[in-house]
Order: sequence, then structure tokens, then C-alpha cells
Amino acid sequence: MTRRNRARLDDVHEIAASMPYVKRIEGPKGNPIYQVGGKSFVFFRTPQPDAVDPDTGERYPDVIMIWVESESDKLALVQDPRSPFFTTDRFDDHPSVLLRASRLGEISRGELAELIQDAWLSRASSRRAEKWLAEHGG
Repeated sequence: MTRRNRARLDDVHEIAASMPYVKRIEGPKGNPIYQVGGKSFVFFRTPQPDAVDPDTGERYPDVIMIWVESESDKLALVQDPRSPFFTTDRFDDHPSVLLRASRLGEISRGELAELIQDAWLSRASSRRAEKWLAEHGG
């Protein structure tokens, strides 16, 4: 993967905002949340006690929560310990994965786009999802 193809934080915002019917709201601490039809699909978390550096115990300041379609999709992303995706006990049975912004460069912009598009599809109404898929050859 070339440096130019690596995902960046700006890509998260650009891709999420480019999906149709998206509204960006600010969380209680100014953290961006992208929603479709009032349902979040990309959520920038504030530092939480469930996501900490194992060496220092410091809370990660850069965790992004991204919805997934199913538990099997989630497991496919988090099961490899080298993967930048992770989950915590707090998110057992929650259809999402966590990703640190500092590790975005470990995936390509294309992989990130697919992940965010799938997140949007998992939260959009069936009518909106079907329309988007028809327009994008899905």
C-alpha cells in the first residue's frame, strides 16, 4: 500500500459526510457523530475506561466506533490481533467495531470507504439503502 492510499482521519469525515441523508451532530463533549435517519453509524468516542493503553493505563483519546452489519462481520475484523480493529467487553453483542485514529494508516482509503459505506447501509432505512445500492451497483 502506498503512502497516498493509506486512510487518514480526514478521510473518515469526508467519506461519512458524503453518504446521502447524513447529518453530523456534536456529542456532549464536541465529538463528531455521523447519523442517517437519526441513527449513528460513525461515532468519535471520548476517552473511556474500556479502551486503554495496556502499558500505561491511559485512556485512548482517538477511538472511532463504526457500525457493522452483523456479528460475523465484526468478528472478521477483530479476530486477528494484528488488525487495527478491536472491541471491548462493553461492546459485546453491539454491532460495531472500534478503531484508533492513530492506526488508520494500517488500512487503505478504499477499505475505509467500504467499511463506512457498509456502516451507513446497516443503519439507513431499507428504502434509502436499496436506492444507494442500485445507484452504486451493489
